[in-house]
Amino acid sequence: MMSYNSVFKPGLFSGQTIIVTGGGSGIGRCTAHELAHLGAHVVLVGRSLGKLQATQAEITGDGGEASYHSCDIRDEEAVKAMVAAVLAERGRIHHLVNNAGGQFPAPLSMINQKGFEAVVRNNLVGGFLIAREVFNQCMSKHGGSIVNMLADMWGGMPGMGHSGAARAGMDNFTKTAAYEWGHAGVRVNAVAPGWIASSGMDTYPESMKTMIRNLKNHVPLQRIGTESEVASAIIFLLTPGANFISGNTVRIDGAASQGSRAWSLGKPSIEPESYNGFHRAYLPEVFKG
Repeated sequence: MMSYNSVFKPGLFSGQTIIVTGGGSGIGRCTAHELAHLGAHVVLVGRSLGKLQATQAEITGDGGEASYHSCDIRDEEAVKAMVAAVLAERGRIHHLVNNAGGQFPAPLSMINQKGFEAVVRNNLVGGFLIAREVFNQCMSKHGGSIVNMLADMWGGMPGMGHSGAARAGMDNFTKTAAYEWGHAGVRVNAVAPGWIASSGMDTYPESMKTMIRNLKNHVPLQRIGTESEVASAIIFLLTPGANFISGNTVRIDGAASQGSRAWSLGKPSIEPESYNGFHRAYLPEVFKG
């Protein structure tokens, strides 16, 4: 039977309970698989019951441990109840991967208030609510670590300004939470993926498909990233090896957010190497054929 080819030692998270929001698809699904492979009991949280059940079945089929809770992370009372239910079942939450989120492409001039607020609630408010409840109900007493999800929004986020505003807010929230909660032994960090081959790419309109295929030409490492490369950075931040790292955001973007347009990228001189440890990795339709 195929299993996750992790760079981390087996049993690293044995006996630990880890919540992964947005665990039914994309980077969340990949991270959940790796954590389960490393011995964690993974609690998958998301809105789509079908996706949560499918990912749980994959993990248990691979010999791992997983459970799930369907929850709208934007609903404060639902979040409080979900965290309480996980604690009633598991006794403790050791780590939180605050991965859930999403957005739709649109220029600022075309985004209405409802659309803007929906994306901010999804990518910022929801993450805050989950982190606060996990801290108040558990980590304030036992310590733990939290990893939040951002994006490459460092030079603004043209075409997705609502998401850029929310992610920038989450970057600042990460710093504040790390400072306020450090006394309780809680570390809070974030990851900021650039262009990653993930199922989310399939949701973008046909007009963006050619642009997506050419993205690698704008990345110094001359390729786009894999879900596994994001998952392994998230997981490192949860390990004891990262115990003095807090309040940081790790960019996982092949250096695409650095430099200036005045400097042209060189032609690739070696074949770019990627890491893909996920035995159930999904290749977006846009890259097939």
